[in-house]
Amino acid sequence: MRSVSQNRPFAAALERLRAADLRPTRQRLALARLLLERGDRHVTAEQVHGEAAESGVRVSLATVYNTLHQFTRAGLIREVVVEAGRSYFDTNVTDHHHLFFEENGRLVDVPAAQVEVRGLPDLPPGVELRRVDVILRASAKSK
Repeated sequence: MRSVSQNRPFAAALERLRAADLRPTRQRLALARLLLERGDRHVTAEQVHGEAAESGVRVSLATVYNTLHQFTRAGLIREVVVEAGRSYFDTNVTDHHHLFFEENGRLVDVPAAQVEVRGLPDLPPGVELRRVDVILRASAKSK
């Protein structure tokens, strides 16, 4: 017997979009499949745009950026800003941090339990801390 996703290849993406209260347009469905059905990974908008083109999905880079930001606001992915003008989109939305390799731009997940954050400032009244994002930056040792 075939599973629902074999009969309807967009079923999982459709469910995730609807659960996030996002209208499942053709382009959102295609990008959701590219992003959310390939396991945990870090991608740039340009990479997603290239993957879409390779998959036969016609979508502009501007639409890719808009969709990635919509997915981020909806909690489907996280944006990781490693430096001004350089972002990755992370399909792993669990509590974790990152190790960024400056020479090659590689971004690796670091389990939250491996990083201890202490001494957080007092927050103003009516403000709550949602999460703490730590980016560890690595480079080859200089001789």
